Amino acid sequence: MGNKPKTFSLLWGSGIVEEEAQIQCKYHVPTIQLLKFNAGEAQGSYEIRFCHYNHEGRFQRSPLILDVEDLPRLKQALQHTPKLKKLLNQIV
Repeated sequence: MGNKPKTFSLLWGSGIVEEEAQIQCKYHVPTIQLLKFNAGEAQGSYEIRFCHYNHEGRFQRSPLILDVEDLPRLKQALQHTPKLKKLLNQIV
């Protein structure tokens, strides 16, 4: 059996993390996620979340702060997330 996808729940809907680019850093784990809504007001839509986890794997509710030295590694992580990469290319 495959890995169970990460789930999320927001005021306007809930669903799964369809794609995720993530790197390990000294203080936290910067993450970019493609959220797919399966229920609620936003059902059928996608959103992008910029977030981070602590080293124990717990989601952190503070803003993502990323060291510019880590940008190349995050860019490399995005190579494994084709949908997310395509969407982010629209803003650069």
